[in-house]
Amino acid sequence: MADVHESLMTAEEFEELARAADRIAEGVRLEFIGGHLGAKTLPDGDHGLIIQWLIRLFLMVRPELFLTPGRGLKVDRYREGRARPDGALAGADSFVGVGEWADPMPVLMVVEVTSNDQDTERRDRREKPRAYADTGIPVYLLIDRGSCEIKVYSEPNDGRYERILTVPFGGVVHLPEPVDIDMDTEPLKDWVR
Repeated sequence: MADVHESLMTAEEFEELARAADRIAEGVRLEFIGGHLGAKTLPDGDHGLIIQWLIRLFLMVRPELFLTPGRGLKVDRYREGRARPDGALAGADSFVGVGEWADPMPVLMVVEVTSNDQDTERRDRREKPRAYADTGIPVYLLIDRGSCEIKVYSEPNDGRYERILTVPFGGVVHLPEPVDIDMDTEPLKDWVR
């Protein structure tokens, strides 16, 4: 009998499954976090607009960094997980020559924007903060359209973020080092349905 914490699939088996799913399943992206297979629906228009807004913001205030949408990352302590955050902030050349699943070492921040699907609670609010902290990604920015709040997770330590800052849409939020910018979230109020 398998250990309840043992994964039923290897990272390599997942990558093969994800490639096959990309070819045959429109509108779905697969992820493999904490030994669990998950599916993300493709984003709606407001979701896409939020990511575009963030890309423009970073081009203006931190032009040496790129926010790359949908970048596949190897996550979890032993890098056996595979996640596709809505955005990965890293140096402009960090992913040059890298295949589909990148080492997260150069990533300064990951971004997730919640969707209106049944897995958001489990995936974006519980599994991903653990996986990203376990990986050592310094900042996890969650734009939670369900609660109309920004959550900034920082200071990863032993599989969890020690600091979590929550700001309602419309406020100014500081993204801590190594990102180190203040972000006015007023525009987000217009992109929630």
